[in-house]
Amino acid sequence: MFKKAALVFTAASITLFSLALVNATAKNVTLKAGHVLAPTHPYQLGLEKFSQLVEEKTAGTVTVDVFHSSQLGNEREMIEGLQLGTLDMTLVSTAPLSGFSSQFLVFDLPYIFKTPEGAHATVDGPVGQEIMKSLEKKGIIGLAYWENGFRHVSNSRLDLKKPADMAGMKIRTMENKIHMASFKVIGADPTPMAFGELFTALQQKTVDAQENPIPVFYTSNFFEVQDYLSLTGHFYAASPFLISKTVWKKLDDTQQQAIKEAAEEARDYERNQIAQMDKDLMEDLISKGVTISKVDKDEWAAAMQPVYKEYEKVTGAETIEKVKEQ
Repeated sequence: MFKKAALVFTAASITLFSLALVNATAKNVTLKAGHVLAPTHPYQLGLEKFSQLVEEKTAGTVTVDVFHSSQLGNEREMIEGLQLGTLDMTLVSTAPLSGFSSQFLVFDLPYIFKTPEGAHATVDGPVGQEIMKSLEKKGIIGLAYWENGFRHVSNSRLDLKKPADMAGMKIRTMENKIHMASFKVIGADPTPMAFGELFTALQQKTVDAQENPIPVFYTSNFFEVQDYLSLTGHFYAASPFLISKTVWKKLDDTQQQAIKEAAEEARDYERNQIAQMDKDLMEDLISKGVTISKVDKDEWAAAMQPVYKEYEKVTGAETIEKVKEQ
């Protein structure tokens, strides 16, 4: 009995000693992580989980403060902040990243992903990791691919079900050439705009439509200014979680490993939050007066198919085929 108690005491003592040693030798760091979405969106929930995991895994030597709703800038500005070393971390869409590495454009091709499982297998696998590494020469380290889910079209004019219904409709898109080309090819008028400006633009009818995943539509209160939501699922929105290379180099090996592990654990948590919201929010949106319609995705995919030919030289036909194989 005495020996068992002594062993427990010894193990506990070693653990406490190890944590004390980490705190004594590691440099204490506070990191800022920014994103553009609402404080109720899974981005925020996932980053709060990440912050908790990092504190635990580093024995408190690394603290992460999270800033939502574009408090630290729009996505392009935050990516540039990583390059300059003026911002530590950000969670962004792949769309604006294409301006820093054209390889990310392949993820933005319409209907290249059919299911979340297929998307996860691609971005978490060799193809996704190879594309993520292309950011290192730009001064950015990719930690993991989180997600925003599949994007759907909403508008304030009509219950649109066919691609032709979008003829002449002004739709806000992200600053991404493939996104814009995909809507232009079906007759819409794509208008790039920072996310922070979108609600007001919809409210004032500067644009008729927008496209975003259901959790964004809900947590951003777009149901107040958009009557129709069509479940087009035209783009899958992967969300790379990034850290400044300048900041990364200042961390010790133990801290880097802890942050990498926490990013992957929190990724799974965040993806589950997205999936749950996709299921739970439909009825609530209908109760708020939103007309939700299913569409023939094959018809939409066929209408947007010309975009592949237009951009295969940029993204690489071989890369497109690798992604399609998943």
